[in-house]
Amino acid sequence: MARMPLAERRRQLTEAAIRAMARDGVAKTTTRSIAAEASVSLSVFHYCFDSKQALIESVITTLTDHSVTVVKDALRPRVTLEETVRAGFQAYWDHVRAHPDEHMLTYELTQYALRQPGFEHLARRQYELYSDAYAALIDQLTRSMTLQLRVPVSVLARYLAAMTDGLTLNYLVLGDESAWTEILDTLFAHIAGLVHPARPASVVRTGLSSPPS
Repeated sequence: MARMPLAERRRQLTEAAIRAMARDGVAKTTTRSIAAEASVSLSVFHYCFDSKQALIESVITTLTDHSVTVVKDALRPRVTLEETVRAGFQAYWDHVRAHPDEHMLTYELTQYALRQPGFEHLARRQYELYSDAYAALIDQLTRSMTLQLRVPVSVLARYLAAMTDGLTLNYLVLGDESAWTEILDTLFAHIAGLVHPARPASVVRTGLSSPPS
């Protein structure tokens, strides 16, 4: 049997760790249980990950990628900005409903990292990944729809990451889908106020100012 490339083996073990942690909890998941979940020997696990920190960082990055990928695929220009943004959030919302255990795991990982000496930077990295992901999505959207922001990208990215984080936890705790939808309507209206179409080149050349949208 051909040996699996290291990167592919790491992905296999990371996905196995996600399944095991979502099922059993972070604290109760051992390297042995992850190896068993992936149907590999314990020596293979230690060959791929030299520490638990490395494994948890890989899990955090992969969980973030799961959500970002579905949003990025859905975030293509539509007739209006609101329709475009709504499609992206709807894709994320569908992912939350389809994989609640994964999203619950993200909060458990945060608490675990904050409480483990030497792991605190992983929690910080987790939330930096959220902001970085939103910044990339905002950049994609502003370029594809020729938009300008009324606030810096970094500010809007952290705002959206915080709102999404809070709304997700609210749903996981309360399970109120109707409230989630109503809150999103308010969020869309606010985002529309922070974004406006870019000024036409002719207006920029003549020095005229375009009316606020």
